[in-house]
Amino acid sequence: MAVTILKAVVLLLIGFVLLIKGADFFVEGASSVAKALRIPALVIGMTVVAMGTSLPELAVSVTASMTGENALAVSNVVGSNIFNLMVVLGASALISKLDVSREVLRRDFPFSVICAILLAVMGYIGMELNRIDGGIFIALFIAFLLVMIRSALKARSEGTVAVAGAGTSAGAGAETAAVSGNDGDDNHGAVEEEIKSLPMWQSLLYIAGGIIAIKFGGDWVVDGAVDIASIFGLSENLIGLTIVACGTSLPELATSMVAAKKNELDMAVGNVVGSNIFNILLILGVAALMSPVTFIMENVIDIIVLVACSVLVWYMSHTKQQLSRREGILMLVIYAVYLVYICIR
Repeated sequence: MAVTILKAVVLLLIGFVLLIKGADFFVEGASSVAKALRIPALVIGMTVVAMGTSLPELAVSVTASMTGENALAVSNVVGSNIFNLMVVLGASALISKLDVSREVLRRDFPFSVICAILLAVMGYIGMELNRIDGGIFIALFIAFLLVMIRSALKARSEGTVAVAGAGTSAGAGAETAAVSGNDGDDNHGAVEEEIKSLPMWQSLLYIAGGIIAIKFGGDWVVDGAVDIASIFGLSENLIGLTIVACGTSLPELATSMVAAKKNELDMAVGNVVGSNIFNILLILGVAALMSPVTFIMENVIDIIVLVACSVLVWYMSHTKQQLSRREGILMLVIYAVYLVYICIR
């Protein structure tokens, strides 16, 4: 029994390491190739690097969907999004008051709420996400990505770097900020410098190695989580909402905490909001396209909690265009109460 538990925990931990480091290597290699092809740094940040923190969730949810572990596929995304909002932003607000840009408040936050509501409605109707639903999510994701890229390039042409709402990889660290004037030029230069110029063979090796690590990391996280759930008689939904969700959200936590320490306050909030949008539209969209994702009633309830948390954080951000330390404490307390609820239900 003890050996089985130890094996499952080790499998889970190794899987998390492979997911996070694999995402780092993939982003670094892909960014270097894009830079060599003279693709603008802003576009790289909004596409390749922006999806870096979503790769762990993508690997876990797609693997879970393909193996029929549907509760884990949905709860991983929903749990990660709630963790991002309440813990990542809450902990970051404790370090420093988080300013929230108007663009995030007017465009990204409302859209993230709409995505969560759409997920709840689509999941409740028929209690599954079918391939048509997945196609709608992917189409919305592409549209949102194009809007962000267009906004970033327009801001750049006007002398402003405004890459709002893009998640970043903890290793690659693309900027998610809104800086005007000369600061914008300096920030753009920083983005350029952040992307390493690697030999093409090394870039391709990083991409291939990253993909392999992400693939096996996703497999092992799912296997370890399912084993732990069965050993302790816990539901896959609970494991997905807690252990797996927290583990796959480590890149977002690291990025936002570092951003808060470095006073890149817009980046801390934009990273979380953008990542939450990516998680719903890209990850569940791909998972549903590959194999219909079945819902249980607990999934719907958790998505309603996600909608409520999103609206609450949006409202708190709106009051003074920032999240204070007091609000950060409140968010962490709410998450703790939610954890107690999902453990005893």
